[in-house]
Amino acid sequence: MDKRQIVRGFAGLARVLLLILGVSFAAFFLLAVSPIDPLQSNVGQAALGSMSQEQIDKLREYWGMNTPMAVRFWNWAWDFIRGDMGVSLLYRRPVAEVLLEKTANSLWMMAAAWVLSGVIGFALGVWAGANRGKWQDKLVTGYSLLMASTPAFFLALVLLMVFSVWLKVLPVGFAVPVGTAAADVTLADRLVHGILPAAALSLTGISNIALQTREKMAEVMESDYVLFAQARGEKKWTMIRRHGLRNIALPAMTLQFASVSEIFGGSVLVEQVFSYPGLGQAAVDAGLGSDVPLLLGITVVSAVIVFGGNALADFLYGIIDPRIRKGRERGR
Repeated sequence: MDKRQIVRGFAGLARVLLLILGVSFAAFFLLAVSPIDPLQSNVGQAALGSMSQEQIDKLREYWGMNTPMAVRFWNWAWDFIRGDMGVSLLYRRPVAEVLLEKTANSLWMMAAAWVLSGVIGFALGVWAGANRGKWQDKLVTGYSLLMASTPAFFLALVLLMVFSVWLKVLPVGFAVPVGTAAADVTLADRLVHGILPAAALSLTGISNIALQTREKMAEVMESDYVLFAQARGEKKWTMIRRHGLRNIALPAMTLQFASVSEIFGGSVLVEQVFSYPGLGQAAVDAGLGSDVPLLLGITVVSAVIVFGGNALADFLYGIIDPRIRKGRERGR
């Protein structure tokens, strides 16, 4: 490894740290200036009315309301650098433990939705673009436009009504069966309870990838080299495989990895509908309850996931298109 590679590595690490610092401060600032009163939202107005001033002062101290905003953020940042993410004010547990539990519930669900939306969206886009103007194209375009205009929480409610209330084939919500001990919960139970949330996320994520892939595929099928291949007698699938997939792979991959943040944002609403105890629901609880350590921990995790997705996409570019890898090598 030469000096340029070392410098590039440190520069990339510095960008990650600045990204985490920036999004963490933004989340902290928005929560600090929000009109939410931590005492009223967590204790209740009636309970506060029956407390003495000394008890109220202790609660204000517990929630950090008497500490200046800059001091609170600096204390959190310094503890985080030392490996201490703090203690959740709502759960009364270390933030690292809460994040590990919530991430275990959400990560596989979001990963399944991300893979399904990418694979199905890419396949539908290729199918529509290769049959531009035909009924296949109109069907895929109509579905994509309908899903693009449908909020994720509304689709989640529809799926909940159809499959849980009417057909009664899938559970209403939660990540595990109600009343089941943690030791008795099986992998099948978790998979069944995650079907509807993953479906709601994937169905709404298909449209963007399908529409963009359709446009790129249609351009390829109308290009001169494809028309020349058609004149030579090549079959449609052969032309798609040889000329189409290679040219549309990079734009589709860019959209796919860019959708990581959309999947995470959609999970916040979907988990609320299904009462799914994941990162999305924890983020809402932390925001409404002014749980600063937990909210900042979720912010850091989400930023790392999004940045990791972009870094993985950048790595895969060089594998799919060798010209990109050779250009990087010449730049070094």
